[in-house]
Amino acid sequence: MKTITRPTMKDVARISGVAESTVSRVINGTKAIGPETRAKVEKALRDLNFHRDSHARRLARGRSDFLGLIISNIENPFYPGLIRSFETAALASGYEVLLCTTNYDPVRTDQAFRKMIENKCPGVAVMTSRVDPTMAERLAERGVASVFLDGGPPGRLRSNLRLDYATGAAEAVRALYTLGHRRFALIAGPQNRASHVAYRRAVEAAVKQLRQRVTVIEGNNDAESGAAAVTTLLASGELPTAVLCSNDITAFGAIRALSQNGLRVPADLSVVGADDIPFAALASPSLSTVHMPREQLGLQALTLLRAMLDHARAPGAECLLPTSLVLRESTGPAPKPG
Repeated sequence: MKTITRPTMKDVARISGVAESTVSRVINGTKAIGPETRAKVEKALRDLNFHRDSHARRLARGRSDFLGLIISNIENPFYPGLIRSFETAALASGYEVLLCTTNYDPVRTDQAFRKMIENKCPGVAVMTSRVDPTMAERLAERGVASVFLDGGPPGRLRSNLRLDYATGAAEAVRALYTLGHRRFALIAGPQNRASHVAYRRAVEAAVKQLRQRVTVIEGNNDAESGAAAVTTLLASGELPTAVLCSNDITAFGAIRALSQNGLRVPADLSVVGADDIPFAALASPSLSTVHMPREQLGLQALTLLRAMLDHARAPGAECLLPTSLVLRESTGPAPKPG
């Protein structure tokens, strides 16, 4: 057989002795084909090493088989579980995943959305909270379904995922209170992100319910800001006995700074993180933290997208996912006065 470098369906039809339409039906599974005919076509496909031009097919029907996933930072340990669950569910539904990161940069965020539109993604999961609030409308105008994380109420071709920060935060504060803690501090995340605003409010509400007060220091969700917040607390002369953090990375930075200043965790001060990344259980001391259901976020984002894609006239929906406290070694009884 003469080598064909870029075989077409016409070549497959000629070698297998069938019409091009028959080859198309075998490839796409759109119509029942007799076993003998199918066997001839499949042999020709193998012999020619034929591969479908998926990009051309997507362009022809005006929609791709890619679902978009936009996250803030691939280096953040919060995201691998979310990405894995979203991709697994997408593949099981016949889709592939187009992944973009924003690094909280408005320019990169705009580029990510443009890339989704240019690649004709029928749906996009936006798992970062710092985005232009009008983006959902812009996607809907182009017929693109979207799911946002803490992105506001659902609407046409727009669904929303929310985390139940209130429950996890309340569990953490109550557990610390039961251990005798009365002086609380929160190292909050950047307050220009909806998720961090929501978590701060949840902690403040939980502390207020116990008729206590909480000192809030805004950080940047990294170890450096956790350490800097500890320096600020030490300089204030009013050191708390319990510190809650916006995420686990911040908590690691705070624990390191406390140790460097001669303070023991949890003997002198208890620390609670948020997210429950895999490293939390491996740290020394292991980190008490508010568990965020990363895998469920990815799976539920895909489920909401499929619901909108499979039922074009169905309105978007909102889903609330639970959070819960995981107690480990970084929390203990409040130190006795004196």
